[in-house]
Amino acid sequence: MSAVLNFKSHLSDLFAQALREVAPEQVGATILIERPKQVSHGDYACNLAMQLAKPMRKPPRDIANALIAALPKSGAIAKVEIAGAGFINVFITAAAKQEVVHGVLQAGAGYGHVHVGQGRKVGVEFVSANPTGPLHVGHGRGAAVGDCLCNVLHAAGWNVTREFYYNDAGVQIDNLTLSVQLRCKGITPDDPSWPESGYRGDYILDVAKAYMAKETVEADDQHIVGKGDMLDAEAIRHFAVAYLRREQDLDLRAFEVEFDVFSLESALYTDGKVEETVKTLIASGHTYEQDAALWLRTTDFGDDKDRVMRKSDGGYTYFVPDVAYHLDKWRRGFVRVINEQGSDHHSTITRVRAGLQALDAGIPQGWPDYVLHQMVTVLKNGEEVKISKRAGSYVTLRDLIDEVGCDATRYFLAARHPDSQLVFDIDLAKSQSNDNPVYYIQYAHARISTVLAQWGGERLSLLHADVSVLDSDYETQLLQRMIDYPQVIETAAQDLAPHLIAFYLKELAADFHSYYNASRFLVEDEKLKLARLALIAAVAQVIKNGLALLGVSAPEKM
Repeated sequence: MSAVLNFKSHLSDLFAQALREVAPEQVGATILIERPKQVSHGDYACNLAMQLAKPMRKPPRDIANALIAALPKSGAIAKVEIAGAGFINVFITAAAKQEVVHGVLQAGAGYGHVHVGQGRKVGVEFVSANPTGPLHVGHGRGAAVGDCLCNVLHAAGWNVTREFYYNDAGVQIDNLTLSVQLRCKGITPDDPSWPESGYRGDYILDVAKAYMAKETVEADDQHIVGKGDMLDAEAIRHFAVAYLRREQDLDLRAFEVEFDVFSLESALYTDGKVEETVKTLIASGHTYEQDAALWLRTTDFGDDKDRVMRKSDGGYTYFVPDVAYHLDKWRRGFVRVINEQGSDHHSTITRVRAGLQALDAGIPQGWPDYVLHQMVTVLKNGEEVKISKRAGSYVTLRDLIDEVGCDATRYFLAARHPDSQLVFDIDLAKSQSNDNPVYYIQYAHARISTVLAQWGGERLSLLHADVSVLDSDYETQLLQRMIDYPQVIETAAQDLAPHLIAFYLKELAADFHSYYNASRFLVEDEKLKLARLALIAAVAQVIKNGLALLGVSAPEKM
């Protein structure tokens, strides 16, 4: 039999066919296939008959019987039973589960991919740090979560665009310019005249030295040259932003994160998009003048109070360019947009969405989606680390990468739900022990690679292994865990929860380590040997696939 690579999808298709025969007028009903909590209730359960009872005005058990009778034949199904008031429990054959080994080996890096995205466009914006200094560990969490989310969405069938938005306008850039200018003049942060809002890290001195030395930096295919003129604030501004954007790009490369699109807040002004958006909002009738300021009536769209758009001094509040920026995303054809940001951006969600609704541009309610991450606390030797020599006031992403490596940094920053507080324990991340989850998972892959190397046979021959002998409890558990992988990807994409991949990999690694400790693989029985080697080779492939979604390597030796 050919391998079924996604049992839930397979069963959903079968029940959809049965539904068309039993109740063609109900074909729009949601077909939910779930794993029962109790093994005795089968491998999967469907509550479709319960859903249809009210609209069809029939007892759910009668509907369940009709659905089962109409269910197309499948070599993957051992039996189907009705439980309780009308739940349909499905039992999968042992042969179908065992055949997943061949399915995984044949699919390779594509195993687990699903097609729920159907090739639709989704734009994911993440990191989006102000170009005022090196990326800090919070930006790192955003980079890890955002990049993993992009990988998961791609695996779920979405056409993903990664985007970085630079807030290169406003008060913080003014503070950066002044800080660099003062450093150019030889004034240090220890000087009493240093402004309270000035940037104090050593990197400011690096920028100032580069500017005074008339170095050249590249930004947006332009060469920005330091003038060495400490009185030319505009030249210092352009140079400092370009210099720090380059530094942030180097941080991201070290973190193995790449972007498809870079957008600038300043360009929204120079291209007239902010002004156009404001005029559109005024024309929509959702604005009013009060206290010499222009207000947007965001209370019309669920906000707790109206918001100022244009202040009395003529400057725009920060959410106005955000609205213009998202309108541009909409016009670029993104049916879905997801913003991964720090939790301190929570207050902007309602007003940005309100502004987009007020444009009357056909943008759906609740657009865009947001994933917000909480702060990161860094521990070393049991104590919190708060500052970096380079940045002055915070721990940089580069500090972590240099300390524990890219793999551990990416895993630890992505492995918790974004909405939970994260404690990054440097000592744990560096330890080679089972308590270190990334080491534990990578070690499982390395162990399998070692066994396969000791065997020394041709890997392709494992495609023809007789997997019918894989019937121990350990083997059955591993088979089911691999069967679950496509659904984990689908759920992670649906819930915007890439940490579920990390959870899954820990469980798969634990199942393998238990199997490894209880079993022998290079046994004399050739049939059993090849079957077990095929199984662990498939496990290694799934581990490698999952780690790739997290941006973590799968070493063959450790």
